[in-house]
Amino acid sequence: MLNSNEILSTIEMIDQQHLDIRTITMGISLLDCCDASEETACRKIYDKITAKAVNLVKTGEEIEREFGIPIVNKRISVTPIALVAGASDTKDYTPFARALDRAAQETGVNFIGGFSALVQKGATAADRLLIRAIPEALAQTERVCASVNVGSTRAGINMNAVAAMGRVIKTTADRTAERGGCGCSKLVVFCNAVEDNPFMAGAFHGVGEGECVINVGVSGPGVVYHALQSVKGEPFDVVAETVKKTAFRITRMGQLVAQEASRRLGVPFGIVDLSLAPTPAVGDSVARILEEMGLEVCGTHGTTAALALLNDAVKKGGVMASSHVGGLSGAFIPVSEDEGMIAAARAGALTLDKLEAMTCVCSVGLDMVAVPGDTSAETISAIIADEAAIGMVNSKTTAVRIIPAPGTKVGDTVEFGGLLGSAPVMPVHPFHSDAFIARGGRIPAPLQSLKN
Repeated sequence: MLNSNEILSTIEMIDQQHLDIRTITMGISLLDCCDASEETACRKIYDKITAKAVNLVKTGEEIEREFGIPIVNKRISVTPIALVAGASDTKDYTPFARALDRAAQETGVNFIGGFSALVQKGATAADRLLIRAIPEALAQTERVCASVNVGSTRAGINMNAVAAMGRVIKTTADRTAERGGCGCSKLVVFCNAVEDNPFMAGAFHGVGEGECVINVGVSGPGVVYHALQSVKGEPFDVVAETVKKTAFRITRMGQLVAQEASRRLGVPFGIVDLSLAPTPAVGDSVARILEEMGLEVCGTHGTTAALALLNDAVKKGGVMASSHVGGLSGAFIPVSEDEGMIAAARAGALTLDKLEAMTCVCSVGLDMVAVPGDTSAETISAIIADEAAIGMVNSKTTAVRIIPAPGTKVGDTVEFGGLLGSAPVMPVHPFHSDAFIARGGRIPAPLQSLKN
């Protein structure tokens, strides 16, 4: 039973502390859309998505108005398209991306994820065709997001796929050069990708999921930042407890919205992803939370420890609030989408090396990082390999969403707009990894994978 103080507190969190539901994401299985004819398969995909999600945006807007809770995005995730398109007789998968884009536009969602392939142990002919199609698919569409899973704790790292993705990212940047290489902002390379992630660009509807499901992603860095202002100078035990209690309240709100959306749409409720997802708005930054713990600037010594505490406390508070917590759940550190991270990168305190260390303890990995346009495909592949190794060895999800912005150099800024924000171009190491990437093959799974 809510009392008046709790109601007023929630209103304050929404009005003054940037609390919102970042996304309601409908996951849709497309396995029954497989067809030998590419044209027929694309028609089935369009018809199924538009039928299942016809009321998704309207329902989200109704809940937003009735409950007074901002719902920033309405999104769709689908079965990895490589699994669906593999039955068709085409060698060009861009029509599938265009079908997804048309369906997204018809339903009114912000993004649709699932132009994806899972190649952690090896690639099928369909996987290779999809990976080859990514640059053109992202250049020809507005709302389609792509992802490729190149490694897992169980399988190791597919280094052939890692090498291929470096080239794909470079080509995608070139194909969208007039927009700062923004196609790369819709492309994620994963290790240990999860099947129920509601956040873009890495969302897809896993084969272990049901026919259709509603997942919700909450946010609220501003709420956590505000809560920590009341415990200045207190020991870390108090800090952790404060974050836990705040995460509990944020997640309860997400649970409420998820269950209401599920009831109104007649679709099963999947999970609440309680990740702290920042925005470029002042006061909605994960970096500022870390600085509130006592760091002069995010990226200085102590940052990784502070982020570890934050990530753990968010998870502990969230799992007490909902029996169905999933997705990634923790704290995101996308550089371009967090005004504090942007400021720290411009000050030189936040480097790629420090970000890599931070990804050992956060929810994902190197996210929305811009690097010079002349960065080689092999260097990008090596960055992906490093992140995948962190995920593989630590049995956690890691990812790379990197933008080699054409024509830019260190110190420039790339503007993406909206939630994607602006990215300061960060330096990469000048030394080459070409011979390392050229080896190919597979990095074997670590010993801890043998848990049976």
